[in-house]
Amino acid sequence: MTNTLAPARSVETRRSWVVATVALCILGLSYGAPLVTVVALEPIAKSLGTDRSAPALAVAMTYIGAGGGGIFMGWLSQRIGVRAIVMACGTIIGAGMVVASSGGIWQLCLGNLLLVGLLGASGMFAPLMTYVSMWFDKRRGSAIALISSGQYIAGAVWPGVFELGVRRYGWRQTMFGFGCLLACSIVPLAAIFLRRPPELPSLSPAHAGPSASLRRLDLPPNVICALLGVAVFCCCVAMSIPMAHMVAFCTDIGLGPTTGAAMLSVLLGTAFFARQFWGWLADRIGGLQMILWASAGQATAMAGFLFTQNEIALYTVSAAFGLGFSGLVPGYVLAVRELFPAIEAGWRIPLVLFPGSLGMAAGGWLAGVIYDHVAYYEPAFATGVLFNVFNLVVIGSLVLRGRSLRMAATVG
Repeated sequence: MTNTLAPARSVETRRSWVVATVALCILGLSYGAPLVTVVALEPIAKSLGTDRSAPALAVAMTYIGAGGGGIFMGWLSQRIGVRAIVMACGTIIGAGMVVASSGGIWQLCLGNLLLVGLLGASGMFAPLMTYVSMWFDKRRGSAIALISSGQYIAGAVWPGVFELGVRRYGWRQTMFGFGCLLACSIVPLAAIFLRRPPELPSLSPAHAGPSASLRRLDLPPNVICALLGVAVFCCCVAMSIPMAHMVAFCTDIGLGPTTGAAMLSVLLGTAFFARQFWGWLADRIGGLQMILWASAGQATAMAGFLFTQNEIALYTVSAAFGLGFSGLVPGYVLAVRELFPAIEAGWRIPLVLFPGSLGMAAGGWLAGVIYDHVAYYEPAFATGVLFNVFNLVVIGSLVLRGRSLRMAATVG
């Protein structure tokens, strides 16, 4: 008798893409929350009588809260379901925007850190990424690349809307209104579409076991994890500076907040389409090399902000910056999957990405502090370039180490 195994039936259906699209919409909405403060950075500082570093710190606190709470929210969503988590967190983000709009700098910071970040946005990205991945088994990478672009959808859509709202109605009314919109849209989307995912086929021990790729770098696993964490912190410091200060920068050089909001939209809109390209390329060159190339692109574009204040040139630099940085976060996720056993990915991925949240927070805040001391943005952009160069050194050393070990193994 010949034993044959029938191929496992795919879990992918048309509904899988409906779920992925809804997840993309939810992330596109939730990622708009910190952008209100980004667009209104200068008006908020003037209204509250503070330096620009104060509202920039509020944006930084959103990233810190979201990164710190993401590990716990990912664990909790596996136990009570992603639908309940997203509904609750969507409501909390909306409440956080209302609180942030209602008072002074302390309400702004507390609303962003505790409600928008720690208890709100933390329940969006990681839980939804895990949830959507359970609806796919053939084109999982394409689906993850799609929904991880929610930040870029938000960046392409919301800055122009917020700039118009701030100009016509003020930053408080714009922030309050967007908070209400979030609660009234995310909750029903999650309630209607985020149902229990299909059961995935169990993997055999051969597929679930430790990966031999750990030996490729000939380093202890935790050392590799720490180096990736340092690298993601540095690239995210550089990444966050133009994203957090583009509108204020354009206002300072005479281009106006409308142009600044349009440049931010170009930057993040380009990043959305570029991320799909990086996902295709990563399947061919691997995660570490993807990070190296994307980081090099980001550093080059970052330097471009130092050498021009021409409007057309800055649009070009913004698009180039979006092209570069869009490949970084997926690269780290893929690198963790390549370098560590699959069974460890659930906690190693958020652990590696958490320093990135700290880097996003530190970069936006640091640029505000530098501006407050020197009253122009070139030193802040130069600082971002230096952090990016250090990222290239760390990732480049890992790439070279992997190549040398593979060459030695081939010769041996």
